[in-house]
Amino acid sequence: MGTDQQSLYADAGKRFAPAIARLARTMERDAEKARDLEQDIHAELWRSLARFDGRCSLKTWIFRVAHNVAADHVAAAVRRPSHIALEQIEVLPDLADAERRAAERHAISRVQELIRRLAPLDAQVILLWLEGQSGGEIAEITGISANAAQVRIHRIKAVLANAFAEPAKGGPTS
Repeated sequence: MGTDQQSLYADAGKRFAPAIARLARTMERDAEKARDLEQDIHAELWRSLARFDGRCSLKTWIFRVAHNVAADHVAAAVRRPSHIALEQIEVLPDLADAERRAAERHAISRVQELIRRLAPLDAQVILLWLEGQSGGEIAEITGISANAAQVRIHRIKAVLANAFAEPAKGGPTS
């Protein structure tokens, strides 16, 4: 299936590489480890496309493989605080935009941290929803029912909204 595998992978890369990169950055806070996770996802996608038989859409296959690799990565990782080398500290933004950019980065970091605290299936469901997947597509990718996917999405959105409404509570307890 060499040529088909190559064309499927090329198509997947064009259509889904940004979503895979976002998934990796969300599941792994360390930039270097996120790049490694992204490469691991691409490697597994390449291998898996040799087995792709079309029983589901390419989109479903790609997201299923990507999220399974990410879930395995999270399950195997030993979480400890990350530190960066002095050389890796970025130059400060312009003063005019510094406050807005800082607020945006803070909000994104908070959402990513809250998602990291969720159980792997819940994190997978909300990330798929954030990528614009429907409840049916999420169900097909994760193996849960469409109703269960919708219920999880609703619950997780409520938990995330509550964490932003009351920052002193510290986030989800799932």
